[in-house]
Amino acid sequence: MWLHTKESLEEITPEIALTYLKEGNQRFLNNLKINRNLLQQANQTSKDQFPFATILSCIDSRTSAELIFDQGLGDIFSIRIAGNIINEDILGSMEYACKIAKSKLIVVLGHTKCGAIVSACNNFEMGHLTNLLNKLRPAIEEEKKTLLERNGHNISFVNNVSANNIKLTIQQIRDRSKILNDLEIRKKINIVGALYDIETGEVTFYEDLSNWYNVPRS
Repeated sequence: MWLHTKESLEEITPEIALTYLKEGNQRFLNNLKINRNLLQQANQTSKDQFPFATILSCIDSRTSAELIFDQGLGDIFSIRIAGNIINEDILGSMEYACKIAKSKLIVVLGHTKCGAIVSACNNFEMGHLTNLLNKLRPAIEEEKKTLLERNGHNISFVNNVSANNIKLTIQQIRDRSKILNDLEIRKKINIVGALYDIETGEVTFYEDLSNWYNVPRS
């Protein structure tokens, strides 16, 4: 069992951090995992932590980043909110993770058949959830490929909107946080998108815009 230290974190580049996550998802897909003593890790990280990546994901109970990327205690910062949207508090958390704690990678992780996306596509309204779902409207409006059945019953439409939401969230991170944008420009961090398929367990990373609609259809 290997634990990240201050020295090892300094040697990790954004590209290496992404490789760690890709390798972890492959282990997950193969039903393998690194042998970890979590109680020992809890003791070892009790004084400090050196997470190499920061992952913004949905609250969906099937999308635990630690599990689908096979990571242990102290390996990643995990930020979770319905629809993996961005707000001031999340931006502040990311700035802490990358500027102060020296995390090397931000991943905006969406997933297929997202309940928040489905609700937004169906114009659902309820209490404080209404305001959260309104933040997903730009992703719906940007989906131009689907002409019929533009609702939450059309899984292809929902998954396309999820992909749009990932892209727009990344744009907001860059536009709204000078700290994170500067770190990315100076190649201290990378900001990438990814989509988790809840049926197969596979994570597709979006490292260029041509892949935004390379998402599961069913």
